[in-house]
Amino acid sequence: MSIAENKIKKFENNNCAENNVFYQAMEEVIYSIAPLLESDSRYARHAILERLVVPDRIIKFKVTWLDDSNEVQVNTGYRVQFNNALGPYKGGLRFHPSVNEGILKFLGFEQILKNSLTGLPIGGGKGGSDFDPKGKSDFEVMKFCTAFMTELHKYIGPRIDVPAGDIGVGAREIGYLFGEYKKITSSYEGALTGKPYFFGGSLMRPEATGYGVVYFAQSMLEIENKESLEGKICTVSGAGNVALHVIEKLQAIDAIVVSCSDSHGAIYDQRGVDLELLKELKLNRRVSLQEYVDTHTEATYTSVDEYPKNGHAVWSIACYAAFPCATQNELSEVDAQSLIENGCVSVVEGANMPSTSEAIALLQSHKVCFAPAKAANAGGVAVSEFEMSQNASMAKWSYAKVDEKLKETMQMICKRVALTAKDYGVEGNYVDGANIAGFKKVADAMIAEGI
Repeated sequence: MSIAENKIKKFENNNCAENNVFYQAMEEVIYSIAPLLESDSRYARHAILERLVVPDRIIKFKVTWLDDSNEVQVNTGYRVQFNNALGPYKGGLRFHPSVNEGILKFLGFEQILKNSLTGLPIGGGKGGSDFDPKGKSDFEVMKFCTAFMTELHKYIGPRIDVPAGDIGVGAREIGYLFGEYKKITSSYEGALTGKPYFFGGSLMRPEATGYGVVYFAQSMLEIENKESLEGKICTVSGAGNVALHVIEKLQAIDAIVVSCSDSHGAIYDQRGVDLELLKELKLNRRVSLQEYVDTHTEATYTSVDEYPKNGHAVWSIACYAAFPCATQNELSEVDAQSLIENGCVSVVEGANMPSTSEAIALLQSHKVCFAPAKAANAGGVAVSEFEMSQNASMAKWSYAKVDEKLKETMQMICKRVALTAKDYGVEGNYVDGANIAGFKKVADAMIAEGI
């Protein structure tokens, strides 16, 4: 039995239902880094894997707040501080009913390697609450954020842990959280990123993850000697911040984006989706994508009840490149088969782990260029670190400077991942390349600092 198989067997015994998605991410990493584990005994001698898969601490707390009817509401808050070998804990806060300890462990574990790949001095963490901001008034969101920060402030700071936004946590929520942090601590410091620009936020932070995904895709296609995205049909899932900015950047380079989706269904517009209408529906009115076809009657809408069995409507559309940007495990083996049959050349993950293990294996076996999320969507955390740098120096960078540094960072990550894969005998495998490169940097730092 190999070292990797031994580790999987050991960790499998501690797995529970809530931790399934965390275990899936951990298993992928362990198999990917097997060549590194076999070639360097230091990692086993220092028990790096055993130490890396256990968070430094998990903070769980009660959040009590009053709604607009003056009724008491109770939610659960979390912060998973996973690893700070390379710098302060860094990772988003997610406000969504699905949030639990297992989801946050998965996201925090992925964040360690993602942050390592950026080359920036940041560790990995994640947090959030089962609070759902949908349907809540601005005052209710503010009251929840105030109550949440009352507890969270004890554990964060610019040199300790710097949370950012994630699903359900945008500039509005970060603004409320930062306002309460200042009130409690009497300190104006970069303890959060994703802040509104006029009090410490960075330009381009909302666009960063989506734009970074496209910059990574362009770089990967160039390295793999494939045709560029210009003029090509692209499919995108999701209709949140990442998906909308992936669509925006793809359209800016003259790619033709024909789809997007939400939790209720998907749209297909063969002429190219109307981005302004999408923003109106999802950002301003916050309604279902079904209303898209009221304006564009030539487009088609498919509800989730009509999706192919074990599949997703978006991935049945013929395309040159696919960008899953909705949620974890949305792209199944059935979807991968559809993409392959329709001639898809590249799949680039915008969401965190949106493809199942079976789907990834199938895509790779058919030589589809596959970019994992921990590499492809690192643009968001990169610009968050740029915000930390601006806050520390009390400076403001121009939009052009942030965009240039983002593009350079994504190109650097892509090249580093490709070269690492080649060095370890898995050329063209961006999953293994990303896992090995990210793990090695963190592991070497952990060895250097002792236990």
